Amino acid sequence: MIDVKDLEYIYAGTAKTALNRINFNIDCGEVFGFLGPSGSGKSTTQKILFRLLSGYNGSAKIDGVEVNQWGKKLYEKIGVGFELPNHYLKLTALENLNFFKAFYSRSKSPMDLLAMVGLEKDANKKVGDYSKGMKMRLNFVRAIMHDPEILFLDEPTSGLDPVNSRIVKDLILEQKKQGKTIFITTHEMHDADELCDRVAFIADGSIMALDKPQNLKLKGSKRMVEVRLKNDHNLYEFSLDELGKNRVFSALIERSEIETIHSKEATLDDIFIQITGKTLS
Repeated sequence: MIDVKDLEYIYAGTAKTALNRINFNIDCGEVFGFLGPSGSGKSTTQKILFRLLSGYNGSAKIDGVEVNQWGKKLYEKIGVGFELPNHYLKLTALENLNFFKAFYSRSKSPMDLLAMVGLEKDANKKVGDYSKGMKMRLNFVRAIMHDPEILFLDEPTSGLDPVNSRIVKDLILEQKKQGKTIFITTHEMHDADELCDRVAFIADGSIMALDKPQNLKLKGSKRMVEVRLKNDHNLYEFSLDELGKNRVFSALIERSEIETIHSKEATLDDIFIQITGKTLS
């Protein structure tokens, strides 16, 4: 659905290249994560793909067609959820959705959309009186109101409390079940690990790694297991290789009850720092 080759972009008036000939593709029905700190090139890439930025070098195709060759039909195919909700604050949620509904040839019922995210009772409240979590939920349903094939979501859970973050993530997973192609930019590695089929690490405008989250974590993890026993303040570590044949491990767990046991698997944050030398702050 999305194919990017040697994509390069330089903002006018700057000498620094924002995107350094990056390459990736996103399959139909895939949730793809673009992970990196602020200023890494995540949002620039998305803005090129949904035509907020032009004048790029290289190729950026959606459904086999170069982005700069698409007309208005592109916006029937894609839905966009911006990092900062850009609603009309003096209008109600219902008025906002009815206004944007007029832009599309087809649309879901605004009240059904609000009910989907628990905002039906606040349908006639001005959006300026909404909390950030409510605005983000409204932002999401506005992006899917015309049932697009592709969703671009920029930092969809940024700044949300755990409850609203869970709501938004569940909505994303529901879209995935429906076969939508979803391109997420985020610096929230835990969210990417949970939601994405594949992720790309981007830093300073270059893609440093691209793979399934589990593969990336395994490549950078120690093959060790950490064991803590009840009534024992010591922490024991064993190699995962042939653990069942390890006599010391077997003797240890036979003589005492295990309190905790877990593998020393790296997190995506750990791997990102290993590969890029940068943090996500």
